[in-house]
Amino acid sequence: MKKVMIIDDEPSICSSLAFALEDTYDVVTTTDPEKGLAMIAEDHFDLCLLDLRIGNVDGLDVLKQIKQTRPSVIVIMVTAYGTISSSVEAVKEGAFSYITKPVNMDELFTAIEQAFHYRELSDQVEYLSQELEKKYRYEGLIGKSEAMQHVFRMIEKVKKVDTNVLITGESGTGKELVARAIHFAGKRKKEHFEVVNCAAIPDQLLESELFGYEKGAYTGAVTAKEGKFQLADKGTIFLDEIGDMPFNLQAKLLRVLQDKKVTRLGSNKPEKIDVRVIAATNKSFEEVIQNGEFREDLYFRLNVLQIPLPPLRERKDDLPSLMDHFIRLFNKELGKDIKGFTKEAKKVLLNHDYPGNIREFSNIIESSMVLADGGMIELSDLPPGIKQGLTIPSEDSGTLEKYVGLTLKELETKFIMATLEHNEGHRKNTAKMLGISERSLRDKVKALEE
Repeated sequence: MKKVMIIDDEPSICSSLAFALEDTYDVVTTTDPEKGLAMIAEDHFDLCLLDLRIGNVDGLDVLKQIKQTRPSVIVIMVTAYGTISSSVEAVKEGAFSYITKPVNMDELFTAIEQAFHYRELSDQVEYLSQELEKKYRYEGLIGKSEAMQHVFRMIEKVKKVDTNVLITGESGTGKELVARAIHFAGKRKKEHFEVVNCAAIPDQLLESELFGYEKGAYTGAVTAKEGKFQLADKGTIFLDEIGDMPFNLQAKLLRVLQDKKVTRLGSNKPEKIDVRVIAATNKSFEEVIQNGEFREDLYFRLNVLQIPLPPLRERKDDLPSLMDHFIRLFNKELGKDIKGFTKEAKKVLLNHDYPGNIREFSNIIESSMVLADGGMIELSDLPPGIKQGLTIPSEDSGTLEKYVGLTLKELETKFIMATLEHNEGHRKNTAKMLGISERSLRDKVKALEE
């Protein structure tokens, strides 16, 4: 039963309210505000009915003390001195609502029910926010290796500040997971988290996707639309594959980061925004800047804090933990009860180099679990490429000798074509496996065909 405190300087009011509420709530009354505050500090109360004027004591002062001592206590002000100004002041100080004497019992019960319903909704929102934080904070970011511990330490340091962050690493290493962890563990976690893949959106559409447009800004713009920056206001925008952003658009992005204002296409009116920017790339910025493909000033604006993500091949000690994680995850999703891997299957997985990193590893585990008939994943359940040893060869494996004499260009050509063949011509999977963007792969293939 929920517990209600009544503080009023009129004993008759305390008695009548207690009589009306005692069948539904556990009610305690007092005419002494000091005694009421002491009881609230020592015991748990869900709600307090508080008189605005208790003798010579201002109820608003009592309200402030209640909120300082027990912020979770819902307070409803009850008074015969009802004015608009006093009700506004009470709400400002944390009161849920405000009713006047003589008290209408139906109105009082309605106010209490609404207050408790509001509390339940608030508790649910807080619970879901905490669950989101747990879900995104380190989901998929699993590992005891020193490299991953460094990543976790960096997330802890940057999550509560608004500093721009640049996440670097090969394709599939979990850059978006890190960005989500920073957002959902930080002070902006209740606001929007917007994602823009700068490599996946055609150049001519990327600007409108980022900054929005007005009606009639171009052919087909039949209505106005907010861009990702406007949608992310008060929250976070994640600019994935920022290294592939068109050069002419980089100057506009730099201006937005400097001025914290966005101007839609077809408009001359800038809109003020409050957005945290997290960017990610699998490219070497030194190389793209030297080649004139990326603005150095934009790079410095984005690269205030950098979080480098290690490739999976450099933290193989984490593979057993990742295996257990994905088995638990896919058991739930697939309705399976897989216990683990046979020795032969596990040995193959531990020896693979995973050019596609966590993304490739996850896909391998999922497909193997789908094919597995028993409680253990057999060698026969693994994808053909893994079983055939299609890994990045090491220098001491004796498999590089046949490539000696080829130029780097020729070697790259052979490797790209072999990877395309392995993926049956699927360019998206090939780009992931090679650790490059789809745009980069498209350019390379086009160059090979010319």
